[in-house]
Parts: sequence; structure tokens; C-alpha cells
Amino acid sequence: MVSRTALEAQPDNEPPPEDDHAFFGQPKGLLTLSGLEVWERFSFLGMQAILVLYFADTVAHGGMGMSSGTAASVSAAYGTLVYLVSVAGGWLADRILGSYRAVLWGGILIACGHYAMAVPTPTMTWVGLGLISAGTGLLKPNVATMVGKLYRTDDERRDAGFALYYMAINIGAFAGPLITAWLGDHRGWHWGFSAAAVGMTFGLIQYVAGRRHLAGRRNTAEFALAPDAMRRAVRLIVAGVLVAAVLATALALAGWLTMGRFVDLLTVVSVVAPAVYFAVMFMSPRVTPEERGRLRPYIVLFLASTVFNFILFQAYSTMMLLAASNAETTILGFDFPAGWYASALGAFEVGLAPVVAALWVRMGRRQPHASNKIAIGVVLGGLSFLLMVLPTSGHSGDAYRMSAWWIVGSYFLLGLGDILLETSGMSATTKLAPAAFSSQTMSLWFLSLALANGIQAQTVKLYDDVSKPAYFGVNGAIAVAAGLAVMAAAPWLRRTMHPVH
Repeated sequence: MVSRTALEAQPDNEPPPEDDHAFFGQPKGLLTLSGLEVWERFSFLGMQAILVLYFADTVAHGGMGMSSGTAASVSAAYGTLVYLVSVAGGWLADRILGSYRAVLWGGILIACGHYAMAVPTPTMTWVGLGLISAGTGLLKPNVATMVGKLYRTDDERRDAGFALYYMAINIGAFAGPLITAWLGDHRGWHWGFSAAAVGMTFGLIQYVAGRRHLAGRRNTAEFALAPDAMRRAVRLIVAGVLVAAVLATALALAGWLTMGRFVDLLTVVSVVAPAVYFAVMFMSPRVTPEERGRLRPYIVLFLASTVFNFILFQAYSTMMLLAASNAETTILGFDFPAGWYASALGAFEVGLAPVVAALWVRMGRRQPHASNKIAIGVVLGGLSFLLMVLPTSGHSGDAYRMSAWWIVGSYFLLGLGDILLETSGMSATTKLAPAAFSSQTMSLWFLSLALANGIQAQTVKLYDDVSKPAYFGVNGAIAVAAGLAVMAAAPWLRRTMHPVH
């Protein structure tokens, strides 16, 4: 037991010393943050597993009546918005809220968004998606940053810790679609959305309960604005949000801001935002020459993340549509909803993450450089799409059915690639981040996800217009080529990414 005196003497911003190896040799705060992400991923991916199916379903059956290509494009645009908002989330944490409060308020907005989507009207669907986008933008970059704060930069447990963190959150990615897809298939889509709401509520409860184990949990921002500047910033933010809402409503009523134009606008912003953000960090006087030098190789990692996640996110759009229309939904005599395929991805990541974490710990300094881990992940992502060329080829029409194992095999490759890329990428980001842009640099990593979704929002429009072998083959080949290019750049990346190993 820790005495009351010891707790009072402990600095408010640091966890107790005995926490450092309390969770499988990792800091105990990793358990709290992983527990939050279990429920956040349960709600987010549970909802996303059925979102594109809800959009594509007929109005008579409770859906939105969109074509497959449009449904996938709108779903990707929602993902774009989620990760674009993460830039604001990182800035708010660094300058106004602090990481702990940013994550707390983000979780509250996410829960409110899912509760809104449980209401069976199109208007509440769009309101809910807006709230979830805002909340995820606050929560996602700052949770990952808080994980990074549990470790010293040279701590060899760091990559293994991120692997365990990623394994834990994929428990939610596995469980979420099981619940939401079953409810969506048997009771209605909005019942599935309501399960996501309950899951996020559980996540918030355990996050607050485990607060004392977190590093960087102070109530003030780490790089807080001066009081006058903070008040001015808050006023400008509130005014900007209100003006944007009024303008968007007016343009929509006038018929100019259609869904298609909104999707295109988000794609443009997803391309421009990271370019501007990199430029700001390179020119900032608060970034030292050494930190600026580490940002250059980070651009390569950013682009690799974009290519891989362009493939990964289609596990919840085009792959889900393919599974619903052309894949068997029976394995060993057991029938299941098409949305359960999304759980296969989470299951593989749950099973493979501890294996990868143990391998890195065992190898120690002999493990592959972070850039090579990321490159292998990109190649595996491309192979997951190239695999789908085989079962979709040689058919005269679209009425065929492929074995469920093709989808499962594709998700196996994708899941392994995701573990290699995301854990190494997030870990490298927290090491390469300039001190003055710590949370915001993690937001920049999530901007690669926004860019991936932005590109996807345009590409998936072709899903109904080209053959399935061509669609999956071309996209997969591009990803494999990108991964091989990162491998070729490995010598330069090793020299310029110090202290990342």
C-alpha cells in the first residue's frame, strides 16, 4: 500500500514511482490509456463497420439509399474530417486545455455523438457524425502523446509499450463490430449505433478512475498561452465555429454546398493542411536546428503512413461492401453478419501484437530500424489488396460468391502490416517531435490518416465503374511499390532519424 503522505508528496503531474513496471513490465498508466482506447475503438470501429452498409442500404430497410461508390466516398469523407480536426485537438491540448482535459472532453463529445446517432433520423445521423469528429480530434492525438510521456526517449520498452497499447485498443476493434453488426443486422442500424454510445461511456468512466497513474495529467496546458492571449483565442474559436456553422447552413440551403462538393472540399483541405503544417514547423523559431533535421525523414514516414492507411481504411468501406455483396457469410456452418468481417482485422491485431512486442523486446537493439518496420507494413498492406485480385477475377457478372477465407486472409496481412506500421510510426513520432509541438506533431501523424481518407474519398468513387480485379490490383501494386521505396531509403533514414532506432 502507498501511504497517504507519499501520495501527497508525489508531484501532481507524475505517476507514483512504483507504477513504472506495474503492467507487464510497462508503466501502469499504459493500462489506463489502453483501457480508454479499448472502449473508444469499440465505439468508433463498431460504428464504422456498419456505417457504409447503413449508407448503402435502402431507405425502406432503414438505410440512406446511397450507391456503393457514394456510400464509400461519404464514409471516407467522415474519416477525413475526424483526422483533420485532430490538428485543432493537438493545439488545444498544448496551448489551452492540457492533454488530460482534452482527452476527457473529447470522450464526452464522442459519447454524445453516438447517442445522437442512436436516434433514427437522418438529421441526427449527421449531427452525431459531427460530434464524433470533433471529439475524436481532441482524444486521439493526445492519448498517443500521453502514452509517449510514460517513457524516456531512450527507453527500449517504448516500441513494446506502443505494441501492447495497440494490442489493447484492438480488443475494442474486435469486439465493437461483433456487437454493432449483430444489432444492425437483427434489430436495425440505430441499435448498433446505440451500443457504440454505451461503450464510449464505459471508456470515460475507467479513464477518470485511473487518472493518478498518468504522466502529464496537470490541469494546465504544457505550453499554455498567456491569460490575455488565451481569452482572445477562446473568443476567436467560438466565433469561428459559429460563423462556419451559419455559412455552411446557408450554402446548403442555397443548394451550393452539396454532399459531393463537401467531400471534394475535405479532400482539398486534407492535401493542403499537412503541407502548411510542415511549413509552419520548419520555419518556427521554437524548433531547434537538430529538431528540424529530424523532421525531414519524418516526411517520408508521413507519406508511408498515408499510402498504408489508404488501404487500411478501405477495410471498412470497399472491402465491407465487397464482403456484403460477394463473400460468403458462413464459416463451418455458422452464419454471421457481413459486418463481422471487420472483427477479423481486430482479432488478428489482438493476437499478433503481443507476439510482435515480445519479438522486439527479445531482439533489443538488433531489431529492424523503425523505417524498415514501417516499410514492411506498407508492403503487407499492398499485398492484402493484391490477394483480392484472385477471387474477384474470371467472373462474367457480379452475382458470384467467394469463400470467406479470402477476406480473412486479406485482413490477416492488413492486420500484421498495421501493427508494424502504426506502433513504430506513433512511437517514432513522439521521439521526432519538436518539444514545442509535441501534441501537434502527433496530430500531424493523424493528418496522414486524413490525407489517406481524403484520397480514398475520391478513389472509391471508381468502385462501381471499374472491374474489381483492376481496382484492388492497381491500388495494391502502388502500395507495394511505395513500401519498397521506403526500404531503399533506409540508409538515409537511419542516419537522419537519431535517436530513433
